[in-house]
Amino acid sequence: GTNGGEYGIRGFLKAYDANDGKLLWTFNTIPEKGHEGVWAVNDATGRNMHRDIEAEKKQLATAGGDFYKTLGGGVWMAPAIDKETNTVFFVVGNPSPDLYGAERPGDNLYTDSIVAIDLNSGAYKWHFQYVAHDVWDLDAVSPVILTEAAGKDGKMRKVAIHGGKTGHVYVHDRATGELIRFSEPMIPQENMWVLPTKEGARMLPGANGGVEWSPLAINPKLRLAYAANLHQPMTYHVEEAKYPGGSKLWLGGAFKVIPSEKQSGRLVAVNIDTGKVAWKFDTEQPLIGGVLATAGNLVFNGEGNGLFRAFDAKTGKMLWEYQCGAGVNAPAVSYMVRGKQYVAVAAGGNTQIDFKRGNSVIVFALP
Repeated sequence: GTNGGEYGIRGFLKAYDANDGKLLWTFNTIPEKGHEGVWAVNDATGRNMHRDIEAEKKQLATAGGDFYKTLGGGVWMAPAIDKETNTVFFVVGNPSPDLYGAERPGDNLYTDSIVAIDLNSGAYKWHFQYVAHDVWDLDAVSPVILTEAAGKDGKMRKVAIHGGKTGHVYVHDRATGELIRFSEPMIPQENMWVLPTKEGARMLPGANGGVEWSPLAINPKLRLAYAANLHQPMTYHVEEAKYPGGSKLWLGGAFKVIPSEKQSGRLVAVNIDTGKVAWKFDTEQPLIGGVLATAGNLVFNGEGNGLFRAFDAKTGKMLWEYQCGAGVNAPAVSYMVRGKQYVAVAAGGNTQIDFKRGNSVIVFALP
């Protein structure tokens, strides 16, 4: 996949032959025809997004639909693959420009969506869009997790799970894309979906809110998904912005952190069968990196202040911590050597939120 949602780059996912590098297929995340969608007025949770549909339709009739070429829709993270059904699942980022929606009337498919395509051909199977005509940069970026969860009838179903910047965990039927449930909010939500203004409109979550690109982790025995969340109060500012061409930043405004309001993080456990929050652990800094869950009922998570922590997977009780000396902003991994389990994590920091940089990989042995 590609990034570039802030630069007017049309997103794609490509498949290559691992033996010789031959391109096998390309799936464009912005279709040439039909990107206007169904003119959705509500988000995935049923809340009204205050769209002026008639104005958008007039804009589309006047401008035509060629803006698909600069509509964004990057694929930030690696896809998930179901080998039984030969299906590739991935999520798609924000439309371009981020805040100025008049340049891109319509739902802007398949931005802010989970998408399923055929592994062999790249052919479209289904999609589900979380935020149509996104003017808040709340794109879908955390990678898809494949597991099983209870359906609305209580029977177990094969599902695809995504943690959103909106602050929800979404559970989808893997075959159809049906949204089975969304979780309780994991972080504060206020003024959703207030439209950006020139002076600035405050909405929570901010553009860096909820689950950024941080991967979720699953404990199938406990029926819990673990998500690293950011809480960064922001104001959304919009301004007219025509496509600048080339490799120039194209936001159509700005997101501004509110200095007087506290920024923080929250590690949250969500029951994937009910959507209920099982436990949460607040941190002094926004969380960006990812979570590791082990079969021994441990959860590991790193923080920008350098702390690497272990938690009881069921209760959320903090069991242990280690200061790594730089921001722990990538998920840990676990592996076995001669019957002994190890956990390794990188402490490299993060430039997006300006956490302390480093260049260490630290390995721990479990008792």
